[in-house]
Amino acid sequence: MAMKIDWNFPNILTAVRVAIVPFFIYCLFQDELYFQIVAFVMFVVASLTDLVDGYLARKWKQETEFGKFLDPLADKILVIGCFVTFILINNQIEVWMVLLIILRDMLITTLRFLAIRQGKSVRTTMMGKVKTTFQMTAIVIILLFFMVVSIGERQSINNIYEVGRHAGKTVFQIAAENSLRFNEMTQSGSGGFNKVIFYLATFIPYFAMLFTTSITVLSGLRYLFTNSELLRPSGIFRLMVKGK
Repeated sequence: MAMKIDWNFPNILTAVRVAIVPFFIYCLFQDELYFQIVAFVMFVVASLTDLVDGYLARKWKQETEFGKFLDPLADKILVIGCFVTFILINNQIEVWMVLLIILRDMLITTLRFLAIRQGKSVRTTMMGKVKTTFQMTAIVIILLFFMVVSIGERQSINNIYEVGRHAGKTVFQIAAENSLRFNEMTQSGSGGFNKVIFYLATFIPYFAMLFTTSITVLSGLRYLFTNSELLRPSGIFRLMVKGK
C-alpha cells in the first residue's frame, strides 16, 4: 500500500526544515562571524519547527503517515548535515562517530519503512528522546564555539590535533591532554577570559561528540530490541508478498 503524500501546514513546516539545511551548511563553511551567527540562528529556527509542526499536527488533527515518516527524516537530514560538515571543518570530530550516528539513523528509517508497509507503528523509547537531546546539545555547543572562537584560533586548534595525530596520538589522547592543560591553567589562575574559552574549545567539542555518539548507539540498540518483531522472517515475508 503506497503512502499518501499530504502537504498540510505541519508537513510544509517539516519540509522547510529540510530546505534550510543547504544554506546552513554553506554558512558554516564561511570564515566571517556573521555567517556563523546566521548558521546558529538557522539551526535554532529549524529546531523550533520540529517542535511546532508536531504540536500543530496534533492540535489540528492533521497527523498523517506521510508526516510521521517525513518528520524524523527531516531531523536526520539536519543532524547528519551538521555532523558531516563538522568533520570537514573541525579536526576533533572523527569519522567513526558520524558513521555510527548515520548507521543508527539508517536502521531506524528502515524500521519505520517496514512498519508502514506492514501496517504497524514503530514503538518509541525514552532513549530516543535522550539521544535527540544529546545530539542537539552537542551541535549547539559546537556552533557556539564557532561564534566565540576566531577563525585563527579554530585553525590553531585544528593544528594541535593534526600535529598530535602525526605524533601517533589518538584524538581521545589529544583531547584529554588539552583538558589537563585547561585544568592546570585554571588552577594556576594564569588565564584570562579569552584564553579560557580557547582552551575549552580544544576539548569540549570532542567529548560532547563522544558522549553523543555513545548515547546514539545505545538508543539504536534499544530501538532495535523494542521493534525486533518488524525484522522477524514472518514480517519480512509478508512484506515481500505484498510487494509482488
